[in-house]
Amino acid sequence: MDWLNGLLADTETLLQVGFVQSAIIAAALLGLVAGVITPLVVMRRMSFTVHGTSELALMGASAALLTGFSVGGGAIVGSVLAAVVLALLGMRGGQDTIVGVVLSFGMGLSVLFIHLYPGRTTTAFSLLTGQIVGLSSASVWLLAGVAALVIAVVALFWRPLLFASADPVLAAASGINVRAMSVLFAVLIGLTAAQGVQIVGALLIISLAITPGAAAAYVTASPMKAVALSVLFAETAAVGGVLLSLAPGMPVSVFVTTISFAIYLVCRFIGWYRGRTATRDDVSADRWAVPRDGVLPATAVAAGADCTGRHPAP
Repeated sequence: MDWLNGLLADTETLLQVGFVQSAIIAAALLGLVAGVITPLVVMRRMSFTVHGTSELALMGASAALLTGFSVGGGAIVGSVLAAVVLALLGMRGGQDTIVGVVLSFGMGLSVLFIHLYPGRTTTAFSLLTGQIVGLSSASVWLLAGVAALVIAVVALFWRPLLFASADPVLAAASGINVRAMSVLFAVLIGLTAAQGVQIVGALLIISLAITPGAAAAYVTASPMKAVALSVLFAETAAVGGVLLSLAPGMPVSVFVTTISFAIYLVCRFIGWYRGRTATRDDVSADRWAVPRDGVLPATAVAAGADCTGRHPAP
């Protein structure tokens, strides 16, 4: 237990450091904004698009680093531009193909920019996997502003965004501008992905932008409950990942992804257990079902019921 006490003591000491406090605040903000949009990402089946957008945020960040501009600002420009391009090109079909083409080009430029930047090894690793040491108070304020903007837009356009995500054809028939909603949501994804680059890295932002929503989908069918659970899961993974990474000095992304995956497995088991219980209850009810118009329920027929609805004695 001495090693555990040592880790706790080191963590407590590090929590007094300014940049660590900034990192925790940034992680909480990122968890909040990611949790809000991830149910819609899952509903729209845009996992690959989120991955591509985050990789292109790396292109913007590395270009800004090379030219002396803000890394956070460069990531926002790169990811938002990429998200809008992907949304517009993908409306005619072939979304995965387009993402793959644009992603490969953006990654090639990222490699070039990082290669040209002095001290590229450390920089490349931090942009790919995240680095809380590089977070400044300006970065935290930028993240706070982006989080407020994303949440405000989602709250304002929640119903049309949800409708266009669930059934775009019916939404278009109802008068909703599905194209505009797609572009708007792409911008929200780009903003979220850009803010995740410095915390969990471009490679692993998907652990916060996808996994919490996928986990919530296994335990609830209500969109509002899914958002609440996604925020809870994303906050647990983001803040918990930062706290667990302090004493060992390991990358934050290692713990963020591990916590996210553990939550996903638990929720998936809950969903499986509920489905198994519901199926068993349906079969039990159908065992004594009375046929209507000579037709038995399918589960009763599969279980071997006769024309009276009763099952033969074993």
